[in-house]
This record gives sequence, C-alpha cells and structure tokens, in this order.
Amino acid sequence: MLEIIIAIAFIVILLALIIIFYSNKFQFAIIKIDEAENNLDVLLSKKLDLLERTVPIIKKELKLDEFLPELSGISEANLNHFQLNEILNKEYNILFKTLDENEKLFKSEALNRILRELNDNEEAKVGSVKYYNDNVVIFNQLVSSFPAKIVALLRHYKRKEFYNNEDKEIYEILAD
Repeated sequence: MLEIIIAIAFIVILLALIIIFYSNKFQFAIIKIDEAENNLDVLLSKKLDLLERTVPIIKKELKLDEFLPELSGISEANLNHFQLNEILNKEYNILFKTLDENEKLFKSEALNRILRELNDNEEAKVGSVKYYNDNVVIFNQLVSSFPAKIVALLRHYKRKEFYNNEDKEIYEILAD
C-alpha cells in the first residue's frame, strides 16, 4: 500500500514539474513577444511621425492640396500594430513613388534628413519583426507540441499570428 502511495506521489510531483516547466517556457515566450510588440509600436509611431513630417515639404514643393491623406486620423484610430503597419507601408510606398517621379524633391535637405531617418527606422523595424516572428515560432511550437499543449489548453493559449503575412509560410515551414 505504501508503494502505491509513493508511486502516485511521484507521478503527481512529476506532472507538477512538467506543468511548471512548460508554464515557464510559455511565460518566457510571451514576455519576449510583448517586448517585440512594444518595440514595433515605438518604431511604427516614429514611422508615422516621419511620414507626417514629409507631407508639408512635398505639398509645398509640388504645390499639392493633399498628400498621403490616410495619415490624418491614424493617431485617433484604434488600430493594432498589424493594421498600422499595413497602412504605413502603403503610404511609405506612395512617398517613394512620388520621390521617384519628382527627383527635384531630393534637393530639400530637410526631406533628405527625414528620408535617412525613415531608412534607419525601417532597418530597425525589420530586425524587430524578425525577433517577433522568431518568438512567435517558439510560442506556436509550444502550443502545438505535447506535453506543452496540455498547458496551452489549461491556460487557453492560442497560436499567434506572424507579423508579415509574406513571411508566414517561411516561419511555418521552420516551425514544422
């Protein structure tokens, strides 16, 4: 009888240790994902600011009534970082298309400074997106693998979305 109690206690302790181990792995992945999201939020806010700073310069140089109209009202909109990134990338592409079509804009030193800052911001964003996606791969592997899947079910953890849809296939291949 004592042997059965010891065996049951051993199994319970082993299960508790497994749950604690995987709970900690989940928490570590969540902390890293949150950190990456915070970095991305800062970089996206800076990108929005830089794009907004290009508008008056380009409107003045090209004598336009409106330029990058989607930027107005973004700060009041309740967008997640995925949606904000999509809008900002669209406006960023419009900016560079306009610059390609109007090379005289490159004569503006203020605009050139902003463009350098935008370039630096984009490079930092690429690194933050990679960091985010790498940690989402780890989290999603935990959610879909045994025995971590049990902890995921108990904690109601669901697979997280990747930052860029075009990178999603690459990361899913790596995750498998």
